[in-house]
Amino acid sequence: MNPTAGAATPQLLESVIGIVRAAGELVMAVYATDFDIRCKGDASPVTEADERAEALIQAALGRLAPAIPVVAEEEAAAGHVPAIGACFWLVDPLDGTREFIGRNGEFTVNIALIEHGEPVLGVVLAPALGRLFAGLVGQGAFEVEPDGRRLPLRCRSVPPQGLTVVSSRSHGDEAAMNAFLAGRKVVATATAGSSLKLCLVAAGEADLYPRLGRTMEWDIAAGHAVLAAAGGTLVQPDGTPFLYGKADKGFKNGWFVARGGR
Repeated sequence: MNPTAGAATPQLLESVIGIVRAAGELVMAVYATDFDIRCKGDASPVTEADERAEALIQAALGRLAPAIPVVAEEEAAAGHVPAIGACFWLVDPLDGTREFIGRNGEFTVNIALIEHGEPVLGVVLAPALGRLFAGLVGQGAFEVEPDGRRLPLRCRSVPPQGLTVVSSRSHGDEAAMNAFLAGRKVVATATAGSSLKLCLVAAGEADLYPRLGRTMEWDIAAGHAVLAAAGGTLVQPDGTPFLYGKADKGFKNGWFVARGGR
């Protein structure tokens, strides 16, 4: 299989699910050990799990689709970024490294396919929690239960009692969040690590995820694909589209707002 732009298919999604599961097994094998922690140039932590999972994913995607470049977090941090065109992969082998180090289970393995600046396919696995989310835009999203059953995901309409808002467990600007939520009817707030926040909105377990702080494209692309496939949106705070492929900006993101139903 060697897909190009416009060729994201259910068959391709199944292959990516298999790759993410294999990476998740490797991550959990490291999680069970006394792993070392180092700091990258930007002072963010990195572990053996990040590096080994990324190597596995890159090799597998290279076999699956050798014509499609892979932009991956640890390689990018080392200065190794391929030239990208209309179609490329975004990989975060371990989103929520702080959660991994803190052993709270809220870390994920993420693979997304980007076409013309938009995520069209995504898989997010939280291996310690046993939750796998997948989405193909235009085809739908689902969660795979531990027994293999697939439950369709659909964003919910906002309940009459108000919004459930999710925010980052490890990052965030409380003052900016309070200002953003001022005047909105909020019934509950919750924190979660990694790209899980986007998947909770996709699953109808939350309604709003404002991210008023720094992220990188590989942090959110897979969750964005799942959310979009489940009927949600992720846009800039002014409502304009949120696009990927910002190589000239080091793949850094501005603020965004993810929503489920209205």
